[in-house]
Amino acid sequence: MDRNFALDLLHEFTETESLRKHAYAVESAMRAYAKKYVEDEELWGSVGLIHDFDYEKYPDEHPTKGSEILKERGVNEEIRTVILGHADYTGVPRETLMAKSLYAVDELCGFIIAVTLVRPTKSVSEVKIKSVKKKLKDKSFAAKVNRE
Repeated sequence: MDRNFALDLLHEFTETESLRKHAYAVESAMRAYAKKYVEDEELWGSVGLIHDFDYEKYPDEHPTKGSEILKERGVNEEIRTVILGHADYTGVPRETLMAKSLYAVDELCGFIIAVTLVRPTKSVSEVKIKSVKKKLKDKSFAAKVNRE
């Protein structure tokens, strides 16, 4: 699986700009962690791009429905397992470094975007680490984000 495949899949199933932006953010974070851990940046980034591709069309079946679609399109079991594992309710354990990273960056990217949106400029480039850490301590801010 390469980025073009992942991008085509994302655009086929995801219409809202906000969910696409989330996918791009997770892609970027996954690439950064792949580089840090000396893993395949293309693969990790592609997984980040498609981890929520089925959410808009199948919110009650996400990510299980996505896994079925990926299987039909020839995506291997390792990638499908990583994506299934990013949702707690699937019961799929996160055993690989890629799976653990996706789980963590999915929540973190969502949180950073939330911090960005309350800034006057709404520009992520102006968000400071100190601001993110401060907001993490505020349990009422973006309360649905898992801080663990």
